[in-house]
Amino acid sequence: MSDAFRTEKDPLGPLDVPADALYGVQTMRARQNFPISGLKPLWPFVQAQVWIKKAAALTHKETGRLDAKSADAIVAAADEVLARQHDAHFVVDPYQAGAGTSHNMNVNEVLANRANELLGGKRGEYKPVHPNDHVNMAQSTNDTIPTNIRLAALGQLGALVGAFEGLRDALAAKGREFDHIVKAGRTHLQDAMPIRLGQEFTAYAGSMDRALRRVKEAADYLRDLGIGGSAVGTGVTVEKEYPALMNKHLKAITGLELRVGEDRIQLMQSMGDAAAFSATLRGLAIDLSKIASDLRLMVMGPRTGIDEIKLPAVQPGSSIMPGKINPSIPEMVNQVCFQVMGCDTTVAIASEHGQLELNVMMPVIAHNVLLSMQILTSTATVLTEKTVQGIEANEEMCAYWVERSAALATALMPHIGYAKAAELSKKSVAEGVLIRDMVKRDQLLPAEQIDEVLDLRKMTEIGVPGGAHAMVAGG
Repeated sequence: MSDAFRTEKDPLGPLDVPADALYGVQTMRARQNFPISGLKPLWPFVQAQVWIKKAAALTHKETGRLDAKSADAIVAAADEVLARQHDAHFVVDPYQAGAGTSHNMNVNEVLANRANELLGGKRGEYKPVHPNDHVNMAQSTNDTIPTNIRLAALGQLGALVGAFEGLRDALAAKGREFDHIVKAGRTHLQDAMPIRLGQEFTAYAGSMDRALRRVKEAADYLRDLGIGGSAVGTGVTVEKEYPALMNKHLKAITGLELRVGEDRIQLMQSMGDAAAFSATLRGLAIDLSKIASDLRLMVMGPRTGIDEIKLPAVQPGSSIMPGKINPSIPEMVNQVCFQVMGCDTTVAIASEHGQLELNVMMPVIAHNVLLSMQILTSTATVLTEKTVQGIEANEEMCAYWVERSAALATALMPHIGYAKAAELSKKSVAEGVLIRDMVKRDQLLPAEQIDEVLDLRKMTEIGVPGGAHAMVAGG
């Protein structure tokens, strides 16, 4: 063995491990077996596993099952990891063996080696702290990884909610700012009745608010922890006090609202709670993507599109067309949302693929749920700060298009009937004459009634255009 390596043994035999690695032989086998994506585990997936190990050491110290010296060393090692001092030693690819045993052992080995160093020992000797016997005491991959997924998602929830509340509020502010601006509505991308620009943005804020509520409701199910289930959910090798003590310590460590799971077998068998939560992230992404697409449509131009709003310029839009500015941030938002939808599909398929007492597809479930949360959180912040807060309305173009909408004939329908209104709409388009001018030219309404019936602002509120005068002859 060269000075650059140390030799460790596991049930499969000896294997060389980098001498400076805090991880050990089982992590090294995972590195060799799963050179799949080149990705490292997402930090929340590491953090939550370390939270569990720290809580377990405190629990076992409290019950006396683990000596105080070893427990304190594990806790100290965990605190170093949580302070991001050893990130380079978490190296298992997200696409790994089922259940997440490799990730669990990576954490066990790092904490054991660092605890032993703090106690004066050497890396790779695992004395007095052993990865399995002490760091993993009364635990299994099968109950720690499901618990990890719940803790990791809950740990990221506050940032996600905060980012989307900021986006929601920014959209609502634009709704108030633009409330006086009447513009053409469009359905099927064709002319429709007028709507206020502010109403559109207020509705966007409402969509974000409703989607957020669904996310928070689904997250509540994640608060039930199955830790203490051990290998198959029955709690073999686990002290009776363990689940409640783990819940106590995890709440103190994380600051999260958590509950002791009532049925640890069910919580091990099913990934339904994670799948349901992921589905709400997909729903959030669907609404967000629609909003981004709308912004891209409304900013079309500046000469050959509808040009109803102006977005802040964030970068040149073309390598060949000088002066071109694209809706770059909304384009990014769409792409992120597509990725989240794909992540949710993976989560759904993987969640369905459990068998009997365990779902072994948990690593890919964890990766996709946490990736969705991470990119949605960042995206909402960027969209708010770099686009929504700086949106300006092009009032002139809004007024220009709404007056030319063929759908304004709808306001005449209560007065002249559907058939005549349809004929009028077609003639307006064919002749290139505004609906308002055509009504005046053809004397379809009394002169004093035309402006009342074709009041664009009133068309954006509930009511019958022209009020009491709205009565089709013979109706």
